[in-house]
Amino acid sequence: MSESQILAILLAGAIGDAVGAHAEGSSSPSLPHDETPLRITDDTQLTLATAESITEHRQVLPEKIAERFTLWYRQRRFTGLGSSTLKALRELDAGGHWATVGAVGERAAGNGAAIRIAPLAFLLDPENDLDRRTIRDVCRISHRHDEAYLGALALIHSIRFAMVRGNLSGELFDFLSASLPDSVVRDRFRSIQSESLSPYDYVARFSSSGYVADSVPLAILSAVYFSDFETLLPEIISLGGDTDSNTSMACQLLAASQDSNSLPANWFNRLEDVSQIKQIVHDFSLSICSR
Repeated sequence: MSESQILAILLAGAIGDAVGAHAEGSSSPSLPHDETPLRITDDTQLTLATAESITEHRQVLPEKIAERFTLWYRQRRFTGLGSSTLKALRELDAGGHWATVGAVGERAAGNGAAIRIAPLAFLLDPENDLDRRTIRDVCRISHRHDEAYLGALALIHSIRFAMVRGNLSGELFDFLSASLPDSVVRDRFRSIQSESLSPYDYVARFSSSGYVADSVPLAILSAVYFSDFETLLPEIISLGGDTDSNTSMACQLLAASQDSNSLPANWFNRLEDVSQIKQIVHDFSLSICSR
């Protein structure tokens, strides 16, 4: 992997998050107008905090990532936090242990862990038992639920698949179905493959909600189905639901499959705090490639 590839994947996620956030909750979700300010949400902020921790410590350490989350929380650098992540951050701030503060039960099966997991794809091999355990532990900081972890694992598998192959194809769904353990997330990929579902079919059959078994398969399917950013962005946003999360994950994966020059710079240059975002991602990509 190259520094430019890592940059493109993480910056694409920020673009998708900000563009999708504009449409969140709209009855007629659509792309923002040219003059509309674009702001990243907690999805990208948590991803950047994860990247900062890895840059500083040169490895993936769940306890250090939790410390970085706590620091950002105390500095009021997060906006619009989901309930599960907010619960974890409040308890971390009060001295809770990173392995016990994450939400449990049905509310913990959201997509929050998957959305921020991309930096781990460049360092950890999901086929390796120890690496897989580390991925699970990082997810558990905020979401102590097997489906939340498996959604994150599916996204890491997909990013690595795309980087190696340089493209996305329906073979990815066979790969995910074989790689993931028994779960609702895995069953969704099997349905996509066996029924040849389009993103529109998928939403009609399931949903585009923030439930991890809805959003992660939809994001991955959309990245496979739509071949470029100019098509992907309006189409996945039109599907509604958790638009910022779905669009962010889909953009990350599409960037992993393409040349780094394909990044839609016209959207990126409109992001607020673009210099800070680019600096964090640049430092992270440099640290990964110099290992």
